[in-house]
Amino acid sequence: MDTLTRRRFLLTSGVVGAGALAAGAGAYSLRDLLDTAGDRDPQSQTLVLVTLYGGNDGLNTVIPYSDPAYRAARPELAYPDSEVRRLDDDFALNPALEGLHKRWSTGGLAIVRGIGYPKPDRSHFRSMDIWHTAQPDRPGTTGWLGRWLDRAGGDPRLAVSFEPALPPLLAGERSAGAAVPVTDRKATKGLSADTLKALSAAEAGESPARARAAACFADMRSVDEMIREVRDSADPDTTDPDGDQAPATATGGAGTPLDAQLDLVAQCVEAGVSTRAFSVSLGGFDTHADEKQLQAVLLGQLDRALTRFADRMSRTEAGRKVVVAVYSEFGRRVRANASDGTDHGTASDMLLLGAGVRGGWHGDAPSLTDLDDGDLKYTTDFRDVYATLLERVLDTDPGPVLADWRGRLDKLFPA
Repeated sequence: MDTLTRRRFLLTSGVVGAGALAAGAGAYSLRDLLDTAGDRDPQSQTLVLVTLYGGNDGLNTVIPYSDPAYRAARPELAYPDSEVRRLDDDFALNPALEGLHKRWSTGGLAIVRGIGYPKPDRSHFRSMDIWHTAQPDRPGTTGWLGRWLDRAGGDPRLAVSFEPALPPLLAGERSAGAAVPVTDRKATKGLSADTLKALSAAEAGESPARARAAACFADMRSVDEMIREVRDSADPDTTDPDGDQAPATATGGAGTPLDAQLDLVAQCVEAGVSTRAFSVSLGGFDTHADEKQLQAVLLGQLDRALTRFADRMSRTEAGRKVVVAVYSEFGRRVRANASDGTDHGTASDMLLLGAGVRGGWHGDAPSLTDLDDGDLKYTTDFRDVYATLLERVLDTDPGPVLADWRGRLDKLFPA
């Protein structure tokens, strides 16, 4: 990423330390990370943060299927008992989360329920700033992992994002993490241009149906080529008509598939690079209408990417020291709206997996009837999770990073 793009993202997000623009503004590549291979302590752990941009619906992710209030509030969105992937007699996973369901059965998945913070904000941008800075009262100018990076030595390669822009959570006061574009990957080899051209060309004597199919394929290639030309010629700093920075919205997420980002994380972990914290993302969870099918597609992408990554990590000693934490800026309202979707809500769930994580339930499930203006009341402050990850994964004192926050999830990791 070029310096201007990163700087504009940080400034428009309102989250940037005074020294971060200078200290972390340079572009980095995968090669820069691999150059640090062998530099880290083999006993150290790695944190991978997965952000689900848009506000994932927690109630249709970890489903309270036995609660009649769930079905009453969502007559069209609620999943029937026959479709869910049961965790126990009260809760189940979304049908799309097949791989995570298998990990639960072997103790490899932890679910933190009722995650949130006081006085919740339903704005994507404000809530994401709160999660990135870990400062609910008044989001500051640095991210929580940026502040950790300041204390860890400031090398941008210690905290890396495989997203299109440096997320605010990696901006420190004196340093900033590295944004590494997912462009060094080689695409899977497909059909040659000559083969594609032949498929779209009409042939003498063919049936009308075949000729029509060829013509449709030719039209599809033309549209695809037009879109590619527009995309390649677009100015990366182009703004939308309202003046907002297009690639850096809180409802966005990386433009590359999550499994591609996690594949790069896996390469780095296996190579023993110095990076201790990675940030990846998946967008599209702002499901105000026709939610059920769209969320299932997105959760299916998440499930396949996480399962593939976790299976790969389980094969090496370095991989078994990786902890993955999955979160979204907020959940959705308990009651469905009139468009078969859900609107911005508050508390949700956080998923954690890794060989070192103690699987099972953590935190209390919020009530679906004792609500705060129609929203779930949070039962676990997200800073409890952050403090635990800092202490148990990144081997640092959470106090200076989280303003002396004292909360912990003591059972999230074995004693």
